[in-house]
Amino acid sequence: MALVAAACAPANQFPSEPGKGVDVGFLPSERGLTNHTAAVIDLWNGSWIAALAVGVLVWGLTIWCVIAYRKRKNDNQLPVQLRYHVPLELMYTVVPILMIGTLFFFSSRVQGAVTDVSAKPDQQIEVYGKQWSWDFNYLTEDTHFSGERVALTGKPGVEETLPTLYLPVNENVEFTIKSRDVAHSFWIPAFLYKLDAIPGRENHFQVTPQKEGVYSGKCAELCGEFHSEMLFNVAVVDRATFDNKMNELRQAGQTGRLGDELNRQYNVAGANPREGSQH
Repeated sequence: MALVAAACAPANQFPSEPGKGVDVGFLPSERGLTNHTAAVIDLWNGSWIAALAVGVLVWGLTIWCVIAYRKRKNDNQLPVQLRYHVPLELMYTVVPILMIGTLFFFSSRVQGAVTDVSAKPDQQIEVYGKQWSWDFNYLTEDTHFSGERVALTGKPGVEETLPTLYLPVNENVEFTIKSRDVAHSFWIPAFLYKLDAIPGRENHFQVTPQKEGVYSGKCAELCGEFHSEMLFNVAVVDRATFDNKMNELRQAGQTGRLGDELNRQYNVAGANPREGSQH
């Protein structure tokens, strides 16, 4: 059942090129999809291999003890009773500490690289999560897109009507993640990273998409009745296509930034008359 269910994933979660998709490891991504995916995949696979090795050792020792020290027929004497065994106690104290320390070292190294925002970004994009869609402010391009809830009818083609976030390939993008109402979580599964959108707080991360394609995005935090419909597409495109999409937004009058004035808290206070049905 688990193996069958594990194969159920949206097709656009992976790159759109034929033959591309699942990495050799356990995660639904490619090593070179972004500048971080290779490190995350290596950490994930290494952790699983280490955990499996520990499991095999523990299972083996357990089975050996069950067989070697089982009660035999006509053996009614207790084995030698020990109050303590210093070498053994040192071993099962020191070895786990070394194991956890090693895991911490590699995890901290990868996490530090993934969360580093010290580099100068080529593009700055501000993302607002809202019930139940997304607003994208392309700050560097001075354009914006405001999404509306899309009812998932199950009919073919619905995914094409979802909000689409455009990213230029091979450019460092810095995301600023915010919320307009309740807690959300901005997640692009193929990028192997997600970040919470918390009311009243800004979260940041940087990523460089390195392969063109269309990927799925979603909210990973239960945020209300239509949480499951809070989906979006991510299109990693060449620079010319990205510029064309930004020009389309400008021609549609979608210039400037949709800021905090559209937040629910701001609107409830009666300070903003622009509240739309999509918010």
